[in-house]
Amino acid sequence: MKKIFITRAIPEFGLSLVRESFPRLDIWDGELPPSREELVQRARGADGLLCLLTDKIDGDVMDAIGSQLKVISSMSVGVDHIDVAAATARGIPVGNTPGVLTDATADQAFALMLSAARRIVEADRFLKAGKWVTWSPSLLLGADFAGSTLGIVGFGRIGQAIAKRAQGFDLRVIYHSPNAQPAYNAHPVDLDTLLRESDFVSINVPLTAQTKHLVNAKFLAKMKPGAVLVNTARGGVLDQKALYAALKSNKIFAAALDVTDPEPLPLDCPLLELENCIIVPHLGSASKKTREMMALLAAQNLIAGLKGERLPNCVNSQAIYDEKL
Repeated sequence: MKKIFITRAIPEFGLSLVRESFPRLDIWDGELPPSREELVQRARGADGLLCLLTDKIDGDVMDAIGSQLKVISSMSVGVDHIDVAAATARGIPVGNTPGVLTDATADQAFALMLSAARRIVEADRFLKAGKWVTWSPSLLLGADFAGSTLGIVGFGRIGQAIAKRAQGFDLRVIYHSPNAQPAYNAHPVDLDTLLRESDFVSINVPLTAQTKHLVNAKFLAKMKPGAVLVNTARGGVLDQKALYAALKSNKIFAAALDVTDPEPLPLDCPLLELENCIIVPHLGSASKKTREMMALLAAQNLIAGLKGERLPNCVNSQAIYDEKL
């Protein structure tokens, strides 16, 4: 009987599917993710591993689990927490969950853009602190939204979904993304043009060696004065020290972050001191339906790998499968 280790309780929508074919499940029941040592101890001898973005899965972990490991399935789109090259070298397919969280993450990006532009979080704190004494013509003035220019860095599924929503707000949309085709009236531009012309900049790129700290001091210095930055990608894409300096000096109007580096963000992080910076705890895909569908895709990838079948969504499919053809 095959052994499966799941690094956290996922929605039953996915678990029940796995149990139908493979009843021997070992599920980590802690609220916090297992430590590296705990993960290795519990997963040792497993045929299948279903993990989350909070679990660092490198070659040493794979070797410690054992050569019988047939599949790694992550309940996430991004797989920067997995050493995919190491998995490929060991003949292990790696599954992810693209597509199903596109709309939820695009919605989150828009919620953050609007909240930052109109100072919603700051205004809520202002009122609850008893500071609201009268209506004032200059009280908590925000940035205009309708008719502004939105620049999207990374024009994949989520970037395009954001562009689609922008049409309803009468936004001019430009994007920078190598090899991406125009869609939803968005127009491709070089990165410098995007930063110079955009009132809102949305970051939607995967975290890779090339995008690590893409948003740095040089990037921020090129942004339009008074612009708003939104990051729903990965925390490592952004240099938080550089962002703090840009916000503190009012080089840009505001920022809204769904992701940070590290996660969770330490409470002594200087960004938390700023009224013009909204930070939420990685909630881009946090809707009930979306998380259920992510669990389902993760389960389908896991089951396929355990049965020796091609994963429905496999990030290293070309190396794992095509070379065998």
